[in-house]
Amino acid sequence: MRYKVVIYQEDALSTLLLGAAKVDPVKFSAFLNKNAEDGWRVVTMEKDLRRMLLFWTREAYVVIMEKEEK
Repeated sequence: MRYKVVIYQEDALSTLLLGAAKVDPVKFSAFLNKNAEDGWRVVTMEKDLRRMLLFWTREAYVVIMEKEEK
């Protein structure tokens, strides 16, 4: 079994323009589906609000995935 940890978050530009950035569900779904095509399965994930340049926050997800070794 192999494991992979990924921090998925939106671009810094949207945070600066909008004051806060939330994860786009369409992009996040595409990210998860791309990894699923490569054989990765989500084990768990946790939402995190990350500070950026003292004043802004952006939403992020810590995603832990596993994959069967061949």
